[in-house]
Amino acid sequence: MKKAFVFLGIGAIGLLAWVAAGSNEPVATQAMGAPQSMMVSLTTTSRPTPPQPQPATTNPDSPRPIIIPVAGVDRSAVHDMFDQVRGNRRHEAIDIMAPRGTPVIAADYGTVRKLFTSVPGGLTIYQFDPDERYCYYYAHLDRYADGLHEGQVVHRGDLLGYVGTTGNAAEDAPHLHFAVIRLDAGKQ
Repeated sequence: MKKAFVFLGIGAIGLLAWVAAGSNEPVATQAMGAPQSMMVSLTTTSRPTPPQPQPATTNPDSPRPIIIPVAGVDRSAVHDMFDQVRGNRRHEAIDIMAPRGTPVIAADYGTVRKLFTSVPGGLTIYQFDPDERYCYYYAHLDRYADGLHEGQVVHRGDLLGYVGTTGNAAEDAPHLHFAVIRLDAGKQ
């Protein structure tokens, strides 16, 4: 009797493992010695949905997951320089080095809120995330993508512009100056 319970237990564990693995093949299984009425039919009609990327944290105030906004640049090539001092101020961004003309792509879904030229940033883009909690700031662009305009909805990976050296960037060091800014209630 004890052996029957052990085999039944092992069978149940195997069944649970098979279900957890997500097989999509129709199957019928029966516990050893159980009457036909205890047969269980496990059938799925489609493959399980693959897991979607999740934010590193569940804190609603945390930034959304984003991609590296320069095409072809690996995460390992991006270095933290947020707190570096530049002149008399903190940098508060990262510089992503790339050849002039490398595509700059949207780091996240959202809306282009402002296209602006400034002395320090040169050609810049201000993009808000879909919830308007964060602004993605792209600076030192060589040029904007054809047709880019304020109010345009963009998807993660859409072309925004091209790496350059406008503004106060050194002519021999093309890069994207990229910052994520938490917006206040006035969206500033």
